[in-house]
Amino acid sequence: MRDVVLTDRSPKPIGPYSQAIRTNGFLYVSGQVALDPKTGEFVGTDIRQQTERTLENIKGILEAAGSNLHHVVKTTVFLKDMNDFAAMNEAYAKYFNLAPPARSTVQVARLPKDALVEIEVIAAS
Repeated sequence: MRDVVLTDRSPKPIGPYSQAIRTNGFLYVSGQVALDPKTGEFVGTDIRQQTERTLENIKGILEAAGSNLHHVVKTTVFLKDMNDFAAMNEAYAKYFNLAPPARSTVQVARLPKDALVEIEVIAAS
């Protein structure tokens, strides 16, 4: 069994994928970038702003599925430039300050819509 999660609290998928899938007690949230859910336009020109908008999108998906950021067990952060690591961490820490989840962070050649950051999460549901 698997359930598709779709909410207007996060941008509509820009391809053939679901915002999240709930299965076997977990939520698998697709990679999110800093798109405004209402307009579909980018929010922020720097890594801090884009990280915050991205995490707000993830928060919206989790809450629509009956979960929240405290249930996140693993994140993967994709950065356009690893030089943004420290600034991304500052913004990220505002959302995961107590018992943060496990995390991987990697630099990639390019992200959808030329975003500076993309984040995907796995959460207990």
